[in-house]
Amino acid sequence: HHHSELLRSLAQMKGPDLGKTLSAPAAVPELKLLCGADVLKTFQTPSLWEDTHIQEIVEKFGLVCVSRAGHDPKGYILDSPILREFQHNIHLAREPVQNEISSTYIRRALGQGQSVKYLLPDAVIAYIKDHSLYTKGSSWKGKGKGS
Repeated sequence: HHHSELLRSLAQMKGPDLGKTLSAPAAVPELKLLCGADVLKTFQTPSLWEDTHIQEIVEKFGLVCVSRAGHDPKGYILDSPILREFQHNIHLAREPVQNEISSTYIRRALGQGQSVKYLLPDAVIAYIKDHSLYTKGSSWKGKGKGS
């Protein structure tokens, strides 16, 4: 879906002037799934992901995986025939300082009414509040396992 939207948006933006300034390779955006190693591990969870979806993501688009303490992304890749086959399309991001604050943690904290003041910029907190995201009244409640 997102890839189609990017291509559609690009086609709308292209005009006589834009076409002259962009080379063909630069004109096509790359789309990759950005996730933490905790999410990469969920690829092993039976019935959570369809193999065809995992293969489409890593074969067609690629994946960028951020390290997480207590997780072994290289091991997850080697344990999965699909991930192993397309490991050239999986980029492991190593952070110089361990950061254990994930988007899942942020959403769960917001869903439980906890403060995220020192975890997010004020503008992001204002946007979340203005749009009632991740609250008890929103569709994402932040309480489920692996949410």
